[in-house]
Amino acid sequence: MRHAFVALLLAASACTAGTHAAGGPRTEPGQLQAFGRLPASMATAERPATPAQVALGRELYYETRLSLDSTISCNSCHALAGEAYGADPRTVSFGVGMKPGTRQAPSVFNAAGHFVQFWDGRAADVEAQALGPIVNPVEMAMPGGDSVALRLRAIAHYRAAFAAAFPGEAEPVTYDNVGRAIGAFERGLLTPSRWDAYQAGDSTALTAEEVRGFDTFASLGCPTCHRGVYVGGETYQKAGLVEPWPYQDDQGRWAVTHRGGDRMVFKVPSLRNVARTAPYFHNGRVVTLEEAVRWMGRYQLGRTLTRAQVASVVAWLGSLTGTVDEGYVAQP
Repeated sequence: MRHAFVALLLAASACTAGTHAAGGPRTEPGQLQAFGRLPASMATAERPATPAQVALGRELYYETRLSLDSTISCNSCHALAGEAYGADPRTVSFGVGMKPGTRQAPSVFNAAGHFVQFWDGRAADVEAQALGPIVNPVEMAMPGGDSVALRLRAIAHYRAAFAAAFPGEAEPVTYDNVGRAIGAFERGLLTPSRWDAYQAGDSTALTAEEVRGFDTFASLGCPTCHRGVYVGGETYQKAGLVEPWPYQDDQGRWAVTHRGGDRMVFKVPSLRNVARTAPYFHNGRVVTLEEAVRWMGRYQLGRTLTRAQVASVVAWLGSLTGTVDEGYVAQP
């Protein structure tokens, strides 16, 4: 695995610097092939998102009655409005009774497009992910899925909303349908950015400094892991690939698989909106983007990045900050 990584790193390092075309700075087209523009929706044939399901999912996302003491909702730790960009600015989140979590809550924006969910990949999709925190004793602390369904069935509005979202089902108010509805809503949580416009051919969407930043990002080998439509979120990687990660208390995916090769392995996070979603990494121990870039250089690439290299990469990362559809995310 290490040799394959080095080969990819060397290949990425061979990329040439950006060129300039009429209308604005352009990078080499070959460098963009590893990426892609956001889709209009993250719904799939297997996971459709009907208007009724989306409307119900939006309500459930903000519904504090999905927690034991009716104080915590999905939005409590993944705030959609304001400056949080769907993440949690705290090192870890706090659940019912102010119990602290063990990992930093990543952004829910664009997450439905990732290949798995959670830092350790224990959920296959956002529909499954949505159900985990509700019954987690440290988070929303409901005793079980049946208790959630019983609570919702006691509310006339939800009985009607579930019937509309899942027509033809003998009992539409089920715990599984809670996940399906929240997932349908989350599949619309997209934040198109200037980076998408640039990839679409608008050479004025990025500044010359940002184009140089992308060239620096590519030449360092960062796209080995942070690639694809979501600039990450499509593979696992070991934290501390070249130099041991300084914090070893959380062994990542190993807790799910108990395979030795999965120690310190985590899902590679998406870099979309990364300039707005501090703190960083699975434990939230790094608070600035500049320091996070330095850590990646040291522990993943085995390089001490210069101040100029860090500033250059950070400049490009700012272009990944997208636009939130305030109407779509508005609390019902």
